[in-house]
Amino acid sequence: MFSNPDFQVFDIHAHLPYKLLLSQHKTHELISRYGRERSERMRLSWDFPEGELAPEIAARPLIDRWVDELDKYHIGGLNFLTALDNDKLAEQISRYPDRFTGFACHPIEDEDAAAELRRAVDKLGLRGYKLFGPLTQIPFDSPSLDPVWEFLAERRLPVLIHFGLLGHAGGIVHHPNINPLAIFNTARTYPDIPFIIPHFGAGYFQELLHLCWSCPNIYIDTSGSNQWVRWMPYELNLETLFRKTYELLGPERIIFGTDASGFPRGYPYRYLQDQVRVCRELRFHEADIELIFGNNARRLLNLHALNQVGSNAGNHQSEL
Repeated sequence: MFSNPDFQVFDIHAHLPYKLLLSQHKTHELISRYGRERSERMRLSWDFPEGELAPEIAARPLIDRWVDELDKYHIGGLNFLTALDNDKLAEQISRYPDRFTGFACHPIEDEDAAAELRRAVDKLGLRGYKLFGPLTQIPFDSPSLDPVWEFLAERRLPVLIHFGLLGHAGGIVHHPNINPLAIFNTARTYPDIPFIIPHFGAGYFQELLHLCWSCPNIYIDTSGSNQWVRWMPYELNLETLFRKTYELLGPERIIFGTDASGFPRGYPYRYLQDQVRVCRELRFHEADIELIFGNNARRLLNLHALNQVGSNAGNHQSEL
């Protein structure tokens, strides 16, 4: 897959089990059924597995399963954005510090949000902050949030914020903070904070490019199947997303991710295959491909030396 035999992928975007509260109200069964039907259609389209895990796999601790997946697909490292709480995330990744990193994830509106973020970084060793725009109920430039932004700017820690469509079919499509431009004032005020916007904006690609035009501290995360392009009123595909982003931002502000989230699906290797294929068909330079698929993330996470990670990682050959 890569011409440099020492290069290994680092994936910025994965999840340990967590609760995503899309609404304070119970979802109507008709909407839930609609979501299940479309999720099953996606599973069939991508040929994802279903059913129970094999007993020998289910018996292994969750984080060990993720190590198995990284070794299987020759992935150097994986950054988890969520878990049930910050302590549980830190506990999981602490077993394999050469393979996994993690971000804090707690509501920024909480009165103790800045203190919890400082604890997560200084005590738990987490390396950034994860937020959901459509789940944040106050503007990002509210004065009450200044302590959080000031701490992040002081440490130059990355913040990954999900904007755009959220959840499965039947999820959130309207909210005051659904548009990436909701972070504009904050990103301009705190240029030392790297803001990472995943899924190419998940329906707000134009707005995300405009944000990147104004703010050099905005990075684009490529994660997921990016099936949201099918819901745009004009033709859009993965090749266009990469080409426009590369032309306008350069390779230094594009960060690979998959949105890997659990089992039995495991690591969605096909997402990596498709993205590398597109970059090669667009004839990106090899050094630029290495930036996108690992080295940009390592730089933002202060993992400069993490080109070869894990005692077993180098023993597995790429399948591409």
